[in-house]
Amino acid sequence: MKDELIKHLSPLKRLNLIDAWHDRKISAGDKWDVSISDALQSADIILLLVSIDFINSKYCYDIEMESALQRERVGDVVVIPVIARNCMWKTTEFARLQATPTDGKAIASWPDQDEALTTVAERVREVAERLMAER
Repeated sequence: MKDELIKHLSPLKRLNLIDAWHDRKISAGDKWDVSISDALQSADIILLLVSIDFINSKYCYDIEMESALQRERVGDVVVIPVIARNCMWKTTEFARLQATPTDGKAIASWPDQDEALTTVAERVREVAERLMAER
């Protein structure tokens, strides 16, 4: 699903609204934990691709997400939960944030997943444009 989301975010890259980063951009020999930490610290927008695997991952949940939410609490970053698959995300620490797609309905639950991914990309575009206007 991450690959499909990246495709849907590509028009925003073309408009110079975002520069998408993900862990597949880590090069051989790089220290992955340092690369991830650096990316999280320099981001203006962080997407949490939420599934039960994300919630159950100690690294994703306890380290990456906590770092993102720490920056969000002080207003340094916008964190957007993207609900990929159905799970009990409404009991998590990030449940206080507005999730996407619409009504936090999991992308996997949509009859047309492209429609759900387009909705996510539109929400990201709105945030990116707002952040650019504030600068």
